Amino acid sequence: MKILISNDDGIHSVGLKALASKLCDKHEVYVIAPDRERSAAGHSLTLHRPLRVDKVDMGVKVAQAWETTGTPGDCVKIGISSILGEGQKPDLVISGINYGPNLGSDILYSGTVSAAMEGAVLGYPSIAVSLFGSGDFFESDFIYSADFISKFMNNIAQINFPKKTILNINIPAVDADEIAGIQITRLGTRMYTDSYEKRLDPRGKTYYWMAGEILKTAQEDGTDIMAIRNNKISITPVTFEMTHKSIMPELEQAFCNGLCKL
Repeated sequence: MKILISNDDGIHSVGLKALASKLCDKHEVYVIAPDRERSAAGHSLTLHRPLRVDKVDMGVKVAQAWETTGTPGDCVKIGISSILGEGQKPDLVISGINYGPNLGSDILYSGTVSAAMEGAVLGYPSIAVSLFGSGDFFESDFIYSADFISKFMNNIAQINFPKKTILNINIPAVDADEIAGIQITRLGTRMYTDSYEKRLDPRGKTYYWMAGEILKTAQEDGTDIMAIRNNKISITPVTFEMTHKSIMPELEQAFCNGLCKL
């Protein structure tokens, strides 16, 4: 299988290398990632400045690897559209392994999820993979996650990926024997508070630093947040088809009355 890997933590992140190293044992792996961290970039693309793309040696035996000056979305878009040749187009796009979770409505801000979503926009089956843990991450923390994704590849052929859809996978950063299973989930609500600390710089000018904390509020069963709290691997199908179809007849009645004329 040909796999394109990207992320939002940058080309030199430990999670990216762990995943690429594991997958290139059995697959033809290409890596296109930002040249620096682009966390919380959301689904943004670079429009008003040139994109630089350079080949890099990751120290991992992938087919080829590049770094770009762009966003995670840029990486996948330019990779599939311009960098990869016809014989290199991916069967699957994977974004990750991310430092920290991408759960609930916070996926709207996620560069990790946006890279996978760009793959889906371009018509490719795509997966976002994140690691949930507290405190600092170490290289060993990503080994189980990379192993899980490698084994998960065997199930990809059984999945009829719906168009406009990705699989958002979150894995608890615990020992393998503490994983309580796999759960297919829906998105929860918010994962973090919105908090900004007001500070002064050395020149006495005010600035703000975002300092949200993990919410401890109750979540419904069946959500990605509850699954992670119970040490389960969460797999959530997420679509960018955002049309709220159920309200369309009501809007039609209220604004158009069957005519839609001013």
